[in-house]
Amino acid sequence: MQDIKQEKITASQIDKMKKMAGSYEALFSRRALKYKSLGLSTKKITEEQYRQYILDEYTFLKRPVVIIGDKIFIGSEKKTIELLKKTIQQY
Repeated sequence: MQDIKQEKITASQIDKMKKMAGSYEALFSRRALKYKSLGLSTKKITEEQYRQYILDEYTFLKRPVVIIGDKIFIGSEKKTIELLKKTIQQY
């Protein structure tokens, strides 16, 4: 458990999550207030930029992120939470 407001996410942590998720974009939250205020919705963002935005501003990380073994669960969509619950029950 890590409170990313208090303890910033590290480059190695985000890189590990990217490896598990397949992309930095999968970890990126478009709901963050700064997404619209920075005009990011009208820009083409590269993978490296997604990574940097997440490292610079914790609100760009889609939350929650739960890692169990070799599985990663990102965000609060109903199907993600249901899959997470099933995985937890197996442990």
